[in-house]
Amino acid sequence: MSELTAPAPSRIADWSTMAARSMRLTSRNSEAILTSLMLPVMLMLLFVYLFGGAINTGTAYVTYVVPGVLLLCAGFGASMTAQTVSHDMSSGAIDRFRSMDVSGAAVLAGHVVASVARNILSTALVLAVAFVIGFRPHADAQDWVLAAGVLLMFILAMSAVAAMVGLLTRTPEGASGFSFFMTFLPYPSSAFVPVDTMPGWVQGFAENQPVTPIIETLRALLLGTPAGSNPLLAAAWCGGIFVVSVLLARVLFRRRVS
Repeated sequence: MSELTAPAPSRIADWSTMAARSMRLTSRNSEAILTSLMLPVMLMLLFVYLFGGAINTGTAYVTYVVPGVLLLCAGFGASMTAQTVSHDMSSGAIDRFRSMDVSGAAVLAGHVVASVARNILSTALVLAVAFVIGFRPHADAQDWVLAAGVLLMFILAMSAVAAMVGLLTRTPEGASGFSFFMTFLPYPSSAFVPVDTMPGWVQGFAENQPVTPIIETLRALLLGTPAGSNPLLAAAWCGGIFVVSVLLARVLFRRRVS
């Protein structure tokens, strides 16, 4: 039975089963879990306590830097997704699933759901540590809900990119290396320093890449800074990245299993 003609309850059951499987695989990889959870926290502490005193952002540096660190979480969590997808493709697991009439979409969706769950946990940990070291947002309940929605859009987009990368690369090690670019994007952006303090040739890239409007949208919601057109740009970037990644993943999956 094809994915398109399968009854909706059957598709939902497959997706739920694959999501549960991905979560079990995640729980067994304790080293990767610790890395994805602790590395963003360590980077936040590094920037705040070693570099924060030398950087003037007009507010407490921990307050300025937290939105960017939250996006770093998504990059680290997504890199694990790329590795697990690549492992499934190279280990023969996909062939076994296909013999049981489990669709490729269900397998990939399971990895994406696990990525979202990991990122929610790491985001909560980063926020908890940030509050301990002085993060003081100026957001009401509605702002927090909207900020969570923006973060979820970005996490879904990065998770979809990671699944596509896992299909594109031939080994988990290659997927891990390729995923470095996802974790690199927050650095040449407004995550850690204002864009106008960068060299002119870097400013052009920093102002026109996807991470900057997402970070500025989070700052507007949590800190009360001007939002401008950043929310629309953030939604457009996240939606575009997600749709393109899903379409490419579908093509790549068919090529890998044909």
